[in-house]
Amino acid sequence: MQNLSAQKLSVGYNKKILIGGIDLEVRAGEVVTLIGRNGAGKSTILKSITRHLEPLGGAVYLDGKDSRLLSHKDFATQFSVVLTERLKTDRMTCREIVEAGRYPYTNFFGKLKEEDKRIVDESLRMVGGEGLAEKQFSSVSDGQKQRILLARAICQQPQVMVLDEPTSFLDIRYKIELLGILRRLASERKMSVILSLHEIDLAAKISDKIVCVDGDKIYKTGTPEEIFRGDEIRKLYGLRSGSYNLLFGSVEMEKPAGESRVFVLAGGGTGIPIYRALQRKGIAFSTGILSENDVDFQVAADLAETIVSVPAFSAVKDEDIERAQKQIRRAGKLLQACNIFGECNQKCEELLRFAKENSIPLISDVSEI
Repeated sequence: MQNLSAQKLSVGYNKKILIGGIDLEVRAGEVVTLIGRNGAGKSTILKSITRHLEPLGGAVYLDGKDSRLLSHKDFATQFSVVLTERLKTDRMTCREIVEAGRYPYTNFFGKLKEEDKRIVDESLRMVGGEGLAEKQFSSVSDGQKQRILLARAICQQPQVMVLDEPTSFLDIRYKIELLGILRRLASERKMSVILSLHEIDLAAKISDKIVCVDGDKIYKTGTPEEIFRGDEIRKLYGLRSGSYNLLFGSVEMEKPAGESRVFVLAGGGTGIPIYRALQRKGIAFSTGILSENDVDFQVAADLAETIVSVPAFSAVKDEDIERAQKQIRRAGKLLQACNIFGECNQKCEELLRFAKENSIPLISDVSEI
């Protein structure tokens, strides 16, 4: 088992340093993910680690040995790389692309042994690429190409795998499958995996460590629990509108402007699709009565003009009902999302009666607003 590390690494182009003083470590069995805005330097760091770019300072070490001292063959058996550049394949089949991952282990003539062929087949199976094997690489979709390139990287049986935006062009099914494969490779084969991702929600779920790249510096490095809290993501990406929900790992758009035009009676997740539909239409809304540990509360905190809430695990009281009635009267409409009234929110049924008794329109769909 070997560890990858960068010490005082400076990276850039044409002898101009873009990011300097980079210190990072990827232990055997770890997944480390680089996140940050487009153009922040994530790809430049990865290409400097993989020797596609010459470091402008410092060095990259594999188990304490400067990686520049490795021969091309030794480097290819230790590192596998999946970058975003297009390959010139000259009518190669997908199987032949994957087989190229075994060349560092073959003789002068590049002849594959039975064991090499077994590893090729296994690598194709891991990415669900068996049905693509005999197809021309140039003829398959971008997402399928990405899976084949991952199979080639797996086929090398490296100690370190480096991937630049490997989920690009993949639909959600294959994003999840690909990242699951990387997680298994790290755990089962004790491989060091370092990659860049745009999908920060996925980065939070797959990574042991997150490296925040921000232009000319590494903004912060830490576990997902350390990075995805407070205003760290807002600062890293320079968010001026909208928000990033730390608990859900999702982005919410900017809340609608103006005063509430409808009160949404919600709870237990019934309000979230309504809140987002109202946001899309630019309709400001108030909502309640929500427990502060309710999933609806988490999204309402980003999108609602006003929330009527109660502490977690607390029952709704008369004074809470009065606060909600005030908001209903102010909004002028009541949209009922929640149809279940249990022990904690039983009193919320009173809000329906309040609306009827005060001739406040009771609606069930956003289109009625």
